[in-house]
Amino acid sequence: MRNEKETKAKLLASAKKEFLEKGYMQASLRNICKNAGVTTGALYFFFQDKEDLFASLVEEPLKQLYEVMEKHYAEEEERVKEVTGKEIDIADDILAANQIIHYMYVYYDEFQLIINHSQGSRFEKSVERLVEISEKQLRLMSDEISKVKGCARIDDSIIHWFAHMQVDIFLHVMKHEKSEKIAQQQIEKMIKVLISGWFAIF
Repeated sequence: MRNEKETKAKLLASAKKEFLEKGYMQASLRNICKNAGVTTGALYFFFQDKEDLFASLVEEPLKQLYEVMEKHYAEEEERVKEVTGKEIDIADDILAANQIIHYMYVYYDEFQLIINHSQGSRFEKSVERLVEISEKQLRLMSDEISKVKGCARIDDSIIHWFAHMQVDIFLHVMKHEKSEKIAQQQIEKMIKVLISGWFAIF
């Protein structure tokens, strides 16, 4: 049992390195096995194919990110019902953004794989899925705010644009900043700008 765990761990470590260096499409299972010091047969004992191996690295972190986002949005739905237009409290949004960026840095390599190296796998549309989650929430929020403020409904194209911006600021930080501490500082400023722009359209 111990040898099996060690072998699987070696394969995953070797696979992560190979995928990060070459991307999903160009990664070689033969190289992964060679660098892990195991046979190809050993790889197929643990994983069905290349996609299953890639999924073993990224699927759980991505699933957890979806859950973190959806939890925050569920809490946000309750708060937005109390919007008065007199005062905007963004502390919860900044806290949520900090939690999300911290989580993404805990799994820094895995999210690099998802963001930059997943083309050709079933995870290549993951960013679009993040945008869809954000867009759905922004649609609900904007409709509620418009109702409270008595203003016109925000156009779908504007909602889609904001959803992309919301996701893109996290992707930008992940692509360009290796220090979580600096990333936290940057994301807080970006969120403040984004939220100011969001409420300015109503």
